[in-house]
Amino acid sequence: MKQVVLGAGLAFAVGVVLIAGGSHLERGVPTWVLVIPLAFTCAGVLVRQRAPLAALGLGVVGIVMDGFVGPSLGTVLIFTDNLYAAALYGPARFARVLLGIAGALAVVAGAVAGFLYEDWRMLAVMGVQAGLVLITPVTTAVVLREQRDRAAAERVRAEQVARLAELDRQAAVAAERTRMARELHDMIANHFSAIAIQSTAALSRKDLDRETVRMVMESVRENSVKGMAEMRAMIGLLRQDGDEAENEATRPRLADAETLVERVRRAGMAAELRVEGEARELPAAVDLAGYRILQEALTNALKHGGSPASVVVVYEGERVRLSVENALGEEGREVGLPGAGAGLIGMRERASLVGGVFDAGVVRDEAVRDEAVRDGVVRDEVRVDGGGERWRVLAVLPTAVGGGGG
Repeated sequence: MKQVVLGAGLAFAVGVVLIAGGSHLERGVPTWVLVIPLAFTCAGVLVRQRAPLAALGLGVVGIVMDGFVGPSLGTVLIFTDNLYAAALYGPARFARVLLGIAGALAVVAGAVAGFLYEDWRMLAVMGVQAGLVLITPVTTAVVLREQRDRAAAERVRAEQVARLAELDRQAAVAAERTRMARELHDMIANHFSAIAIQSTAALSRKDLDRETVRMVMESVRENSVKGMAEMRAMIGLLRQDGDEAENEATRPRLADAETLVERVRRAGMAAELRVEGEARELPAAVDLAGYRILQEALTNALKHGGSPASVVVVYEGERVRLSVENALGEEGREVGLPGAGAGLIGMRERASLVGGVFDAGVVRDEAVRDEAVRDGVVRDEVRVDGGGERWRVLAVLPTAVGGGGG
């Protein structure tokens, strides 16, 4: 506000100096009368931002009065600021209307001057002068207003883009945390399933010797310790604020399949692992998905199946094929632990997320298993030749970066 008052006072002082210096037309009136219209235009400067239309009204009153008693150069110059403020701070539609009015007045002023002086050169001179006084400030304000509006629109757009980016980031974080929570659930479920099975076997058998009981308890303790360690690591990641990648040193890998098989052996189930092809570094998502599928399949074998269990990992071309088979007795088909159905759903989802295919079901013990993947579909050529039923889990995962199933 102080700057506005200072500006209006400075404009008035400059106008008075110009009047005193003779920058006006003599109309036979006292010089001090020219100060009155100057005061009106300067009053418009005081309210140029708060009330731009009122500023224009005061300026019009001042310039009309000055036309009768002058005109004065100082009043005319300050009136251009009244026009500029009305076009810049007033309504947008009014600015466009004002530009049209200013152009029409400039043409009329030139025509009137040419008619009165009967000289076409006066038409050109007065037309140009009127254009400079009326059209130039309004045009400048309109252009500046458009630039200001465009900058405001760009600023809003940038804020919206930033907001959308933040929402995307939050969604990605939420999705990652959901995946990690599922990982945590799977890890704890696997370990505690093994603990439950081993402890149940130890409690139900009265004929176990001391050494066998000790081996069972050691396996229970190992599963408990590993479950707690993995749970702490995952909870630590869930507590992080950023999108930091999972620590490569602690990330489960398909190369650790022997550890899973050994854990099953310690739980009391005969199991074997066979690796075919040349083992190689896999994409992190595929590596983790393969490990979890084997882990869940072996856990289901402990829960519902019987010995022996066979695990086969085959590296072939741009895919890796995982197969887990185990005997399936009547007890395994009829009795299950809570959440058994969620295991198959989770394995199928893991395979699908990395572009792989998944199949699980009952096969005959003597079947010829020549699985192949063509067009993204698992096809089995099975020859039934008698024997007991077996449960088989089969997953084929792409190993090429960005590859899909098939």
